[in-house]
Amino acid sequence: MLHLSIPVSHGISPEVFYLHGKIILLDFNPNPMKKILFLIPLFIGASVYAQGPEVTSWKLNTNGATGYANIPSNIQQVQYSVNNVYISATCIPDYSIGPWNMNPNVPSNQNFVYKITRNPVQNTGTPVVVGLGHIGVWSNGVSIFNAKDAMSYNGQGIWNQNAYFFEGASFDNCLGHPAPNGEYHHHVNPTCLYNDTDSLVHAPIIGYAFDGFPVYGAYGFANPNGTGGIRRMRTSFALNTGSTRNNGPAVSATYPLGCYIEDHTFIQGSGDLDEHNGRFCVTPDYPAGIYAYFVTIDSLLDPVFPYTLGATYYGTVQAGNTGPNGGHNTISEPVITYSPSGISSLENDLFIVDVFPNPANHFITIHINPVVSNNFTAVLYDMHGKELMRTENLQPSVFYKLELPYLLPGIYFLIILNDTHLEVKKIQVR
Repeated sequence: MLHLSIPVSHGISPEVFYLHGKIILLDFNPNPMKKILFLIPLFIGASVYAQGPEVTSWKLNTNGATGYANIPSNIQQVQYSVNNVYISATCIPDYSIGPWNMNPNVPSNQNFVYKITRNPVQNTGTPVVVGLGHIGVWSNGVSIFNAKDAMSYNGQGIWNQNAYFFEGASFDNCLGHPAPNGEYHHHVNPTCLYNDTDSLVHAPIIGYAFDGFPVYGAYGFANPNGTGGIRRMRTSFALNTGSTRNNGPAVSATYPLGCYIEDHTFIQGSGDLDEHNGRFCVTPDYPAGIYAYFVTIDSLLDPVFPYTLGATYYGTVQAGNTGPNGGHNTISEPVITYSPSGISSLENDLFIVDVFPNPANHFITIHINPVVSNNFTAVLYDMHGKELMRTENLQPSVFYKLELPYLLPGIYFLIILNDTHLEVKKIQVR
């Protein structure tokens, strides 16, 4: 038996979570001196994985909210294993988007399943080029694009066009626009995603790059060790001077400095960030330190080159998110579905159990959605971890009625599981 003793405060509701393959039921007693947690010793046949910011930092859609064209908004589901986080998203935010001046494209549901490594590492070999299309995902499921717009001067691939200059007129008030395939995205600071006017607090995580490192808003600790107060992170890229470009157009009102990517030069140590537009530093989410990218803006909140990531990633990039059909990963490993409530399900397939009515009086009905496995067990526990009822050999697609004739009014936990699936339902009896 495993016993835990953790201080708890008044008013916290009971929760269920998993530890080393066992289900832990927390009984938060209003008396802060009573700190005993009750253990339900059920082995569920699989390891359970710790959560971290890469699991919990996403804007989950928990109420069916919709955005543009009534498409479900933000993140639809977060699933995670030991090594990866899978982000299912429509690429539609919850804030109002559009119109897009001179842009005929229309946002559409992208049905992305992004795969983000939970174990990012520095790339000590040849840096991976940050290519066109999505290079990461904002915390609301919208795509991060780099600074380019895919065009270059005379198509020579030498002077690459800066999307903020050449396409900025088509950005909406949130500084985003749709691509020809309907993929809504931001090349620059996503101003509607977080409060970019608050320079007094460290900015939140607003996304993850495809090398697994977090992307923060514009403000961080002045010093990488977490000291010195808060300030706006400064890029180390500077705008070139002069009026000529080798094999390119002369600097003019039509082609001013800054309209091409190559108009900027990285100067080591001139700002807070490196050539990837990030740094290793302490953040509120990673108190021991992590490499982190920052979006860059000026004092007027206008985007500053390179805006999000630099020309190359800091870390290594696994396959699945870029290239043909990138961002439509197939999950081929056991995963847990993250829930902000603190109750998660271990699953290989989408596992949903319907229990009704809830609140209940004298009975409940259980229906297990069709899945690839069978022979489930339903176990009912009270708030103290005492087993009250056990029903064996429940099968998917069948409605089972369980009588509750003797239960006192209160909260109970119904656990439905077999050797590959588990789900927990909080039941109120009145």
